[in-house]
Amino acid sequence: MSSDQPADETGNQTQSLSLHQRILGDVEGHILSGAWPPGHRIPFEHELTEQYGCSRMTVNKALTELVKRGLIERRRKSGSYVTFPHVQSAVMEIHDVKLEVQSLGLEYSFQLDERHIRKAESRDADRLDLPPSARLLEVTCRHFAGGRPFCFEERLISLAAVPEAETELFETSAPGSWLLGKVPWSTAEHRIRAVGAGRGAAQALDISSGAACLVIERRTWSGRAPVTHVRLTYPGDRHELVAQFAPSPLG
Repeated sequence: MSSDQPADETGNQTQSLSLHQRILGDVEGHILSGAWPPGHRIPFEHELTEQYGCSRMTVNKALTELVKRGLIERRRKSGSYVTFPHVQSAVMEIHDVKLEVQSLGLEYSFQLDERHIRKAESRDADRLDLPPSARLLEVTCRHFAGGRPFCFEERLISLAAVPEAETELFETSAPGSWLLGKVPWSTAEHRIRAVGAGRGAAQALDISSGAACLVIERRTWSGRAPVTHVRLTYPGDRHELVAQFAPSPLG
């Protein structure tokens, strides 16, 4: 009997490894094929245990590997879900948020939350360099990816540079998309910061107050005239910035 035991143990180990790879491959296949889209709940561990006729430890090992690969996330007391893919933005380009979302294969939508016209105030000096008498359009909106909050936008638009904005209600296009198609820009400035979500951003993005966020602040000019300032706030775990560059010529 003792001579058979090592073979039996080896057989069990091989079977466990095979089941682990099978679970890993099956779940990964469902995700990569799109059958399980971002936000889809993965079957609970006990359900997978019953489905594959294996131990919970084998299932847990497979799911842990999927977490490491960034394909699923575990939520306490809720289960495991297919992750939303990370977005990569080029630092030196002006991107349309709508195109960012669509590049992920997700349905895009936006909601305009506030829109009002006012005069420039001292607090606006760092955002848009305009005299106190200048008239501004201030808007806030939320962008969604697959029905999930994706980005919170806070924007100032100079009505001297873009007079058409005064009557634009942004019913079919978000402010950023509308501006890109309306006003040619000649210069842009990006400022990028990591911040904890304030109350307004946290509520808009449906995240915890203080959660890590990536904030991109951008100013654009047309010639010497300031056009717009925008602050885009993204949940920090779903966005990253990418820059491509080459060494400058010597001399």
